[in-house]
Amino acid sequence: MKKVLIVETNVTRYAGTHDATGLWLGESTEFAEELQKVGVEVDYVSPKGGFVPLDPRSMKYVDESIMEFYETPDFKTRALSKTLSPSEVNPDDYFAIYYAGGHGVMWDFPDDKELQSIAMAIYQQNGYVTSVCHGIAGLLNIKDESDHYLIAGKLSPDSRRVKKC
Repeated sequence: MKKVLIVETNVTRYAGTHDATGLWLGESTEFAEELQKVGVEVDYVSPKGGFVPLDPRSMKYVDESIMEFYETPDFKTRALSKTLSPSEVNPDDYFAIYYAGGHGVMWDFPDDKELQSIAMAIYQQNGYVTSVCHGIAGLLNIKDESDHYLIAGKLSPDSRRVKKC
């Protein structure tokens, strides 16, 4: 059975500052938990692989459900300390890619060619390319083989809802 790939940031600080940033915790845990409740497996990837920092601002918005998922050995290991690197991902294993948010993504998602290639491959297999909040930065520069942006023309008339890419 195919899985969902969750993309997380490796950025620890806002560019040019000493201010900490990183993954918005709930935007990864809540999504992963809902998928696992219905039997869908997830993997975690980040642009560099390995360690994923948490945006400290996100911690004041956690609830009991987020904390319980955060504290699981699986999440602590696979989502925060040993994420896959893009070179370790086979797009054929996934039916969706989900770009989690957090302010750090603004620096490492938009220009990551390997993640763009993975997302495009999943899309070309009739898969889903999705994001939440700042995670949309990962969708901005994905282009098809004709050099057209994947998200071009995907906004609905009310500009608040996005169609399936």
